[in-house]
Amino acid sequence: MSEFKPLDPLLHSQLRLAVMSLLISVDTAEFTFLKEKTQSTAGNLSVQLDKLDKAGYIKITKSFRGKRPLTTCAVTKNGLHAFENYVENLKNYIT
Repeated sequence: MSEFKPLDPLLHSQLRLAVMSLLISVDTAEFTFLKEKTQSTAGNLSVQLDKLDKAGYIKITKSFRGKRPLTTCAVTKNGLHAFENYVENLKNYIT
């Protein structure tokens, strides 16, 4: 039997895990794209993105497109490493 390693509690949230999964497949993603794909509310998504940003898992960039605010997110190397570890540890629970 394999050893059960702890799962990263930050990534063990459905919404944060979904966000990370989406960001790994793209260079950057706009807030509206993440909101649409995760079917989340703007407020909840904002809170979860802030948690991922504070952990260093993503980088949030705020700018403007014309006169409208634009928030884009990208996964960091630290975030990619944490996600890969999470997936590997989760595989140990399954197999």
